[in-house]
Amino acid sequence: MSGDKRLLYCHCAYAKVVPARVKHELLEQLGDSDGDFEAVPDLCEMSARKDPALADYAGDPELRIVACYPRSVRWLFHAAGHELPQEVELHNMRESSAAELSQALGLMTDRESGA
Repeated sequence: MSGDKRLLYCHCAYAKVVPARVKHELLEQLGDSDGDFEAVPDLCEMSARKDPALADYAGDPELRIVACYPRSVRWLFHAAGHELPQEVELHNMRESSAAELSQALGLMTDRESGA
């Protein structure tokens, strides 16, 4: 994966607004890549519960989030009492294909890296 930026993947398990094919293909590509990532079941649910983990994520200006609409993700953090820094990269699974997201994230599998 390009850079050492922390990557957060939202599986959008409850709202079901992200195409299932995109979620599953990207999650498989993330798992096959040589980079680390964190997966959460649903940022909407975390926001509703005011999950303390959101404060940790919001405190990382180099964070990359793969979820739904960027405006919605920012609002979810705000609703939970945490503002995302403007530098946070937000990638939209509702409007991008898994291949587009994989390229934007710089995913590289072990096979591609020669491992």
